Amino acid sequence: MSARTVTILGATGSVGRATLDLIERAPDGAFDVVALTANSQAEDLAQLAIRTRAKFCAVADPEAGGALDTALQGTSIRSAAGPDAVCEAARMSADWVMAAIVGAAGLPPTLEAVRQGAAVAFANKEALVCAGDLFMTAAREAGARLLPVDSEHNAIFQAFDEQQRAGIRQIILTASGGPFRDWSLEQMGQASPAQAVAHPTWSMGAKISVDSATMMNKGLEIIEACHLFGLPQTDVDVLVHPESIVHGLVEYVDGGMLAQLGMPDMRTPIAHALAWPDRLETPVERLDLARLSQLTFEAPDPVRFPALGLARAAFDAGRGAPAIFNAANEVAVAAFLNGQIGFLDIAACVSDSLERGEADGVASVQPSGFEAVLDVDRQGRRLAMDAVKQRVR
Repeated sequence: MSARTVTILGATGSVGRATLDLIERAPDGAFDVVALTANSQAEDLAQLAIRTRAKFCAVADPEAGGALDTALQGTSIRSAAGPDAVCEAARMSADWVMAAIVGAAGLPPTLEAVRQGAAVAFANKEALVCAGDLFMTAAREAGARLLPVDSEHNAIFQAFDEQQRAGIRQIILTASGGPFRDWSLEQMGQASPAQAVAHPTWSMGAKISVDSATMMNKGLEIIEACHLFGLPQTDVDVLVHPESIVHGLVEYVDGGMLAQLGMPDMRTPIAHALAWPDRLETPVERLDLARLSQLTFEAPDPVRFPALGLARAAFDAGRGAPAIFNAANEVAVAAFLNGQIGFLDIAACVSDSLERGEADGVASVQPSGFEAVLDVDRQGRRLAMDAVKQRVR
């Protein structure tokens, strides 16, 4: 059996590194790395490329190109720099592409991978949040297979019986609740960036950790799930599950539920996508239900975590609203991490941006193509920066 050719967009991030860990643990000849990309971590990327014998690597930051060239001297690995170079990597012929670039910056290269008709494993929520209808249409037209890597969507993917779609009542995404699950609003208002990124279960980057703390990540996941599984947002529920063992559930009309369980380790859903439709051995700790003894669930508090309601409203509004929702969150999270605004200001800035986008007509624009989506994204960032300025401490 020939090796599965693989490209990883965002190789130096947590998802990219976990993917490479699995590839390097796999039997010799199972995978052949075609291309790797990173944002600006030139030396780290070069080391990964050399170790995996990649054919091509690219950094999105043009200023990091020289460092990448230097780090690759004496090798046959081709390199390039700039956003177009990352898209070039995505266009290279590969059986399987991991799309793990965080934020709206991941949309163009993820789209390029989809257009090649590859199996695209994606941890990038924004592709479906910002351009869900366009993205799903592009995947269908190219014959690409979308494989969700987020633990929640991957869990639903495994339990969702496409042949019994009419018999599905709803899907349920679980959330850890983040570090502030039991905090009062007053305490949350005083939360520091260091406290917000200290996730109790998962090891993630700063932006994603803050999204977990606000539950904005779950809002993004609601929108993503609606597109991926073809459901209205009313059929996508959320439960807070602090143990992070049950990652997603599908409820059927007969009252039965199918759930996917596993230890909170991203290598499990990544391995599922990497080997799909087969299975891949992993070093993940095995789940011992007897030792756990109990699993707990609770409904999310809509007052302390308004992000869920904002996401549902943005999805129902459609058009440019989801892209504004995502863009405003990225701007607000960056402002919080830089100490410009408070923790509770994140959701407030997103809400203000959606209202301003509705008032000036940006939210009502129906993007006709991906360039139009990126234009709405830019305008959403402008609206969010105005909202941030009003709250700068």
